[in-house]
Amino acid sequence: MGEVLIDTNVLVYAHQPAEAAKYARAVRAVGVLIESGRARVSAQVLGEFVSAMTRGRRPILGTEDALAQAERLADAMPVLDVTRPIVLEAVRGVRQHRLSYYDAQIWATARLNQIAAIFTEDFQDGRRLESVQFVNPLRAGFDVDRWI
Repeated sequence: MGEVLIDTNVLVYAHQPAEAAKYARAVRAVGVLIESGRARVSAQVLGEFVSAMTRGRRPILGTEDALAQAERLADAMPVLDVTRPIVLEAVRGVRQHRLSYYDAQIWATARLNQIAAIFTEDFQDGRRLESVQFVNPLRAGFDVDRWI
């Protein structure tokens, strides 16, 4: 298989040991993808990751730790920019496929960068939207090795 775009929720679970099963699956999926050179992340996802890790009364990470982790993630895999064509394709995704804007932007990032799979918990596992398949690496029985 080719490259895989990793969504925010997978990165967040990879930093939440309290959710033991999802934590283990997320850590393995992200690790295998990075080691194989197939992992990709968008600038949007890195921003969402920092926000998710630091918000609320009991944040998962402090701001400095979340920023440092975002830097490590950015160093570990290619970061895909949010460009004008991605924004316009996301708008099409909202109109044509009824996606929320930010979900459409992740889909558009994958589609326009010719990435065939997004690892996410946010969509129906196995759903294909045009050339992009949504895969839930956090579900029981998921085998990340088949993606490398």
